[in-house]
Amino acid sequence: MQSTLTGTSAQYDAAVAVCRDIFEHKIHDYGTSWRVLRPSSITDQIFIKAQRIRTIEETGVNLVDESVEDAFRGIVNYVVIAMIQLELTENDPLHLPASEVMPMYDAHIHAIKTLMENKNHDYGEAWRDMRIRSFTDLILMKLLRVKQIEENEGNTRISEGIASHYMDMANYAIFALIKLQEGEK
Repeated sequence: MQSTLTGTSAQYDAAVAVCRDIFEHKIHDYGTSWRVLRPSSITDQIFIKAQRIRTIEETGVNLVDESVEDAFRGIVNYVVIAMIQLELTENDPLHLPASEVMPMYDAHIHAIKTLMENKNHDYGEAWRDMRIRSFTDLILMKLLRVKQIEENEGNTRISEGIASHYMDMANYAIFALIKLQEGEK
């Protein structure tokens, strides 16, 4: 099992490296313009990406110049944006330098990967036997849960909260990226 987990870790890091590179380039181009987004708007942006993936999966047609892989990378990066927004307040500046944002990105990715490693240990890498379409569906389900929590103004009775759902979405998207890299459909 350890060798499989080591392989997963390397594949995970490679998928995240592409996401991180895109995020860093967009920070250069656009700054932290996403700071103006409310949490519900970020959730909706992730929803749009996931729904687009599902539509392409169902129809086999992609009319926009963005691949499914790019959409999954967008989900990962929007999840990190959501996690950063959850930790910042309205009193924090809208414009943050990359030298402050990139360590936040790395810290959240580290937490997301740690969650993956813990679940991978307990579930025995069950995700490797799943279909990419299932990851899309799970992301959409998690989004609907987050939307409901947002509608309830964060009040929950038993849920572990929004952050854990976001982290699961990122991991599902990264698993999909790994499987797409391996040539699976």
